[in-house]
Amino acid sequence: MNLVDWVTDLMHVAGAPGAALAIALENLFPPLPSEFFLPLAGFTAAQGRMSLLDAILWTTSGSVAGALVLYWIGAVLGRDRVRRVTARMPLVRLSDVDKTEAWFLRNGYRAVFFGRMIPVFRSLISIPAGIERMRMAPFLAYTAAGSLLWNTALILAGYLLGDNWHLVEQYVGIMSKVVLGLAAVAVVFFVVSRLVRARKAEPEAARTRS
Repeated sequence: MNLVDWVTDLMHVAGAPGAALAIALENLFPPLPSEFFLPLAGFTAAQGRMSLLDAILWTTSGSVAGALVLYWIGAVLGRDRVRRVTARMPLVRLSDVDKTEAWFLRNGYRAVFFGRMIPVFRSLISIPAGIERMRMAPFLAYTAAGSLLWNTALILAGYLLGDNWHLVEQYVGIMSKVVLGLAAVAVVFFVVSRLVRARKAEPEAARTRS
């Protein structure tokens, strides 16, 4: 059974709660695409197997549930453990962690809200929120608000497009690939810049020793 059949059967059997389960799993396993599940939920609602409001509310609750699991994974991982792991990583400095932490403390609520509408990062943003032990009430509120906007947009698109609901997956999938491409470019730039700095620092270190 392929992914389409599995999710379709899940929504047929369990209705809107089945859509919530699919979205919760999508949050925990980012390779599972929300741009596939959500338009399908909208299409299923258009067929009368669930109401449009139920599709939106249940999938949003599934988003929050999945985000909450990732939050607690981050909380269990903890700030001290992250710093210990970072200290052993090549090319990465503790100052990088400090800068990232400072940025998140300044922009954490906005990051959680807007991050819920960015493919891939919509799941990952919950982990640093847990590491920093963001207050639970604002975390849930911003997660729910961002998820509600994202879910509603994709569900409505699937609802209105009907049999062509899969077009949403195609176009949003392009956005996902762009986001991943930009992230890959950023990683490559980071690694190359660190290697160049390390190479430039070697002669200076040699002169200091001599």
